[in-house]
Amino acid sequence: MKEILILAIEIMTFTTVILAVMAAYRQNTTAASIKKRLDSDTKPRTNGTSSIFKSFDVKNPFLKWIQASTLDNDLKEKSTLQRKLVLAGYSHPAAPAIFVTLRLVAASGLPLMFILLQSFSVHPMVGTQATLLAVGLSALGLIGPGVVLDGRVAARREAIETQFPDALDLMVVCVEAGLGLEGAILRVGQETSVSHPIISRELKSVSLEMSAGRSRPEALRGLAERTDMESIRSFVALLIQTDQLGVSYAKALRTFSAELREKRYMSAEEKAMRIPLLITIPLVMCILPALIIAALLPAMIEAQQGFATMLAAGHPK
Repeated sequence: MKEILILAIEIMTFTTVILAVMAAYRQNTTAASIKKRLDSDTKPRTNGTSSIFKSFDVKNPFLKWIQASTLDNDLKEKSTLQRKLVLAGYSHPAAPAIFVTLRLVAASGLPLMFILLQSFSVHPMVGTQATLLAVGLSALGLIGPGVVLDGRVAARREAIETQFPDALDLMVVCVEAGLGLEGAILRVGQETSVSHPIISRELKSVSLEMSAGRSRPEALRGLAERTDMESIRSFVALLIQTDQLGVSYAKALRTFSAELREKRYMSAEEKAMRIPLLITIPLVMCILPALIIAALLPAMIEAQQGFATMLAAGHPK
């Protein structure tokens, strides 16, 4: 009976905390919505998404309700989340609603799972410790998906940075062999689908957009926005300027490829020159104290033994 009462108190405490958080969130979103309605001159901008992506609608009723209840109240937050998901490789129009749903499920599911496990435990946690752990699991469910998403964005950028120079060299070969720019983009996207899947998908997307009637500068700018990398932005600017000025694509791409390789080589040299400085930290914190102890410990033991002998000689029995 006592355990059931404690479990009921824990469930009531957790429910109260969740309801308070939801009420505070609802109040903040309502205030933000009223402020945006009053500020009618400010129009939200959705950076990082193509026009094709914006034209799609969420068709699932549950996800549409989640989006209307949470994201549509704060269009700036929705735009930021949408852009981050696109940078992570999730360009589906329902991705923001799915992400919010996962956060809500994790924030409520982890504490409930903990409480359920405690009810079957032989020695359940009680009192403040159990309540704090349940609240901590709820906070982990809210923060964890964002951390995972940030890691996904960083990993995708690193992969694109590694794959892009190889794709650029292959594009140079295709253009010098006589293919046009659109044909070279499509060919490189097809040839790198196995070895470099991320950059292959992006190039195929550019080719499909141009085939669907989108202008070449807009399709290339969409590539730069979806990747958000300085090297690809420079690549897109080079292609647009080359197209406007009528310069040879082969020569421009060959020069840009050489400069990109040189830049990567200099970046690798910079990282290599930082290695001695980075090694100094573990050397000072871990190895140097051990060396000092190993060098001074015998002398300290001998000194202690000498003092003990002198004290014993000065105080005879």
